[in-house]
Amino acid sequence: MPDLLGVTNPVPGHDNSNVNRNIPVSPNDTRIQNAPDPSRVSRPDNRTERQDTGDSSGSQALRYDSNFGAFLQRLANTPGMGESLRTLFAMYEGKVVSSGIEEGLASEMGALLNMLKMDESQLGKFLLSQMANGTRFGGALFDLLRSAYASSSSEAVRNNILQFLKKYGDYSSTNHIQGNLLRTLTKLTRAIPASWGSQLLPMVSQLEGRLNAGDRAGALKLLQGSILPFLSGYTSKTNDMGLSRTLISMLALDISRYENGSEEGLLQAFHQLTNSPGLREKLGGLSDEALLKLLDSTSFAKAAEGDQFAAQLARAAQQALQGGAGNEVQEAFRNIVSAFLVNESVHMPLNHILLPLEWDGKMAFSEMWVDPDAEENLKRGRGERENTLRFLFKIDIQNLGFFDMVLTCQGEKVDVQVFCPEKVVPFTQLVQGELSRILTDNGLSAGAVQVQRMVRPLTISGVFPRVFEGENSINVKI
Repeated sequence: MPDLLGVTNPVPGHDNSNVNRNIPVSPNDTRIQNAPDPSRVSRPDNRTERQDTGDSSGSQALRYDSNFGAFLQRLANTPGMGESLRTLFAMYEGKVVSSGIEEGLASEMGALLNMLKMDESQLGKFLLSQMANGTRFGGALFDLLRSAYASSSSEAVRNNILQFLKKYGDYSSTNHIQGNLLRTLTKLTRAIPASWGSQLLPMVSQLEGRLNAGDRAGALKLLQGSILPFLSGYTSKTNDMGLSRTLISMLALDISRYENGSEEGLLQAFHQLTNSPGLREKLGGLSDEALLKLLDSTSFAKAAEGDQFAAQLARAAQQALQGGAGNEVQEAFRNIVSAFLVNESVHMPLNHILLPLEWDGKMAFSEMWVDPDAEENLKRGRGERENTLRFLFKIDIQNLGFFDMVLTCQGEKVDVQVFCPEKVVPFTQLVQGELSRILTDNGLSAGAVQVQRMVRPLTISGVFPRVFEGENSINVKI
């Protein structure tokens, strides 16, 4: 403060009178942060409501106006999984152990590569498994509820349907939530001082026993009556604002979901549905036992249990990210995990499926995005028309190049657009004819079938503009 007022003794050779004076305003100078720009009006706190904020180098400013907008930014900036998988598998193809890679990870990757060797029948099963595993709300019951939600004018009925779906989402995630509870508590025992961690550890062991025994009520009583008060007491006495606070917040969320997903709560929400005369008739007097049996035997439940590819990929990623591989391999796995986490966000009204495989000795990495209701015919009063489905395939074939393919289906009519690499351009007519033949051989009607050179890769928002519509997103203002 004295130096700012200029009352201290002068330093020889240094003129304080020139400090911080006559410095020009330079909005484009990257060394100056939050520089005022005379050409536009800024907020007092120098934040922005604009999505395109960022410098020419491509860096993106944090969105403050919309959680959904920030999510879309992350989605646009997330590396493609196909590219990361190609990099990853190229390192391991034909190798057992390479520099910087532990032998355990090499065996995990070898098992993963063996899973990708498929013929036509195996590919069909793999695709159906991925589809079923990514569609939690599939089947006759959820189709009925979806139709009732779209056609009902009663806000109470629509809220009851959403409440049932929320409880089913937590109910069907019980095993995952239980795993989260134990993992978070284990991390907490290490994140807090040993004097506190040693007291928490017996509670965690007791909780694990109750979870393994299927005692949800006992587990909730332990969590809410002992573990949370213990952690609350720790925070109030130590004022620990570090990692433990984040872990406790995550734990509280999972406890809430675990309580919400109880069998009793699910049945209570279902009984609330049957109070509506219209739904009562459509459900046809479905008993509690029949409902639980139906939900436990859905294609999603079966696929989740038998999804060996996802389990093997998760094991390989865990081993690599825990130090079992070099930096390049770890970066590839980070990109894959990041893309999975973003693409499976609850904000996305799209299904996202990964299809890596080895076909005729060539590796092919494909991602498929699906909008199961591309035109929302029911909401627009066109229930008589067939529903429109749209698919986006992004395919990278070894030694051939990158393809984009868009399929639009309405009933049995299918329109296809293929954007191919330069190598395939001379054969566009042949590919176009083969695609039409494949559709016809499978009982479908070929509509507009086009094959042309790719100018630039298609964007998700370009193929599925509904992603950006407010009514299809959760947009929380801050």
